[in-house]
Amino acid sequence: MPRRVSLPGASELFRPTQPDPVDDAPIAPSPPEPPPDAPASDVARGSGRVRHDEKITVYVSRDELLALEQARLTLRSQHLMAVDRGRIVREAIAALLEDLERHGPESELVRRLSAS
Repeated sequence: MPRRVSLPGASELFRPTQPDPVDDAPIAPSPPEPPPDAPASDVARGSGRVRHDEKITVYVSRDELLALEQARLTLRSQHLMAVDRGRIVREAIAALLEDLERHGPESELVRRLSAS
């Protein structure tokens, strides 16, 4: 007698990228929309955990990847923040771009790129 295996459905295999509004879990409020005339430096933030339409590939050294993973684990263990490496990278990019806009030639990004 052949046995039929029950397979999970698509909804069980793929997690949503945005929270379901009917969940009982509390949803963190989204930041208020900036006024249209607000300077970019006042609104520069990483995009967080949303579906992204664009993608880039960045090559890093083994030590850089290890440091990034260590930062992720530190955020999780010491700060109780479960974030992925992509979110850390997006926040770091947002912080550097904001610093560049505010400080121009004295920014951390210009200083680091000038030294290399």
